[in-house]
Amino acid sequence: MKELYFMRHSEALKFININNNDSLQLQNEKWPLSEKGEELAKKISLMDEMKNFDKVYSSSYVRAISTAKYFANNGIYIDENFGERKFGINNWEEKPIEFEKKQFLDFNYKVGNGESLNDVIDREYNSLLEILNTLNNQKVLIVGHSTAFVALLSKWCNISFENGYSFNGNIFFDGKWKHCEVFKLKFDENNNLIDIYNIKFN
Repeated sequence: MKELYFMRHSEALKFININNNDSLQLQNEKWPLSEKGEELAKKISLMDEMKNFDKVYSSSYVRAISTAKYFANNGIYIDENFGERKFGINNWEEKPIEFEKKQFLDFNYKVGNGESLNDVIDREYNSLLEILNTLNNQKVLIVGHSTAFVALLSKWCNISFENGYSFNGNIFFDGKWKHCEVFKLKFDENNNLIDIYNIKFN
């Protein structure tokens, strides 16, 4: 059996742009953690379940790397395939009405040069398989993003925003993503998901 953890990044500090020529995508990737976000990530890292990771992977986004640093004992493996879904717009005013709903109703829906959820699943799953294929009694954490993780989880789970997320008929998550939300996944030797838990910290 192979086990690994998925964690959403901690709370980000979003910019107030005055003079900034970065693309919207680059601005999004550069958001650091807020002071509260730093404190939350550090707090979670001190809990027994979240200690002693052999490998920590992170998306290339600053907020994910800044979260991952609290859990990494041997450096951080950066993999842009675990990044958030790309919107494909130049400013927030261009985002279509009910964009998120449209994407979850049609996993092929995308805008401009952005990504569909199927695009996100493909890139994330490819990197996940690389990790699973080399996993050997190691404790591994992947720090990423909520929408990207939702897309990936849909490969194995029934995702419902009204009734929660279920696996093999059992609801394991209410769908209300918090910062540093954590899931523990168990896979068999053929990389088939056999169980998933939402780990809650009081």
